[in-house]
Order: sequence, then structure tokens, then C-alpha cells
Amino acid sequence: VQLQAYGGGLVQAGGSLRLSCAPSENTFGSGVSGWYRQAPGMQRELVASISSGGVTTYDDSVKGRFTISRDNAKNTVYLQMDRLKPEDTAVYSCFAYLRLGARSGYYWGQGTQVTVSS
Repeated sequence: VQLQAYGGGLVQAGGSLRLSCAPSENTFGSGVSGWYRQAPGMQRELVASISSGGVTTYDDSVKGRFTISRDNAKNTVYLQMDRLKPEDTAVYSCFAYLRLGARSGYYWGQGTQVTVSS
């Protein structure tokens, strides 16, 4: 099983993008899920996470601009990114705890590039 991330791209500062992340096969549901990002030469940082019950956490740098949400019926996690800034430019990767019986555990998606031009 793989996590598939979509929605990256190039946008001007102040614009919006929405990232999506979903597993490649049906699961028995998912636990905590979220998004990391890594800019060139920088450490990876946790952008946002959401529990199976909808409790969210955000890095201070994105609070008030990014919104993480999930559709449990579709096993999909979203990251709505508004008022984007050039410093948001990074490769964004999703993760999720997938319930797959004996294969349950944390899975990672491939990164998707987000580039914000000034």
C-alpha cells in the first residue's frame, strides 16, 4: 500500500493550494495523519496533524493560514493552504497510521512540490 499525495504546484504569494493524500487501497481506517515539509537545506518540519477524532495541531508558522481536515469515508487527508508565502516553498509529504490488519502502521506518501513565488 502506498499513500498518494496530490495538489502541489506553483502559486503566487497570497494564493492558495489544497493538498490531498489517500492510500492506494482500501483500509480499515486510519489514525493520526498529517503533513511534513522540507525546504532545501532545512530540516524536515511537521506542518499539521489530525487525529482520527479530528483533533488538529499546527506549526506556529502556518496557524491561521493552513487547515488540515480528513474525510474518514474516503480515507483522505487534506491540507488547505491559504495566504501562501515564499517561505512555504518546500516538498510536502503526508503520513498516516493505516489500519491494515497485520500490516498496520505508519505509511508515508511521496513528496509533492509547493513553490510560492514572490
